[in-house]
Amino acid sequence: MPATTPDVVVVTTTHETEDKARALAAAVVRARLAACAQIHPVRSLYWWDGEVQDGPEWRVDLKTRADLADRLTAFIGAHHDYDTPEVVVVPVTAGSPAYLDWVAAETAAG
Repeated sequence: MPATTPDVVVVTTTHETEDKARALAAAVVRARLAACAQIHPVRSLYWWDGEVQDGPEWRVDLKTRADLADRLTAFIGAHHDYDTPEVVVVPVTAGSPAYLDWVAAETAAG
């Protein structure tokens, strides 16, 4: 049976290259602001500078404790080269108890 918890979130951001996404993800994990990061190629369409942009990006999903979301958001803003980086925080409502415990343990030093 999955455990329910308001204590874990997934924070998502994007970057224009895989190398930059990997560097940001590694810096976040090294800083213990997330237990892990997953990097996915995506195609984004969005309004920017008065027109629709269409291009490849790399999505970074960071698993962390809810109480670290503000610190992680600030870290992303300070280490990102987008004018307005995407930062979306989504609560994890349930999951494997062992995995949720692992996320909490790996971010405890953060």
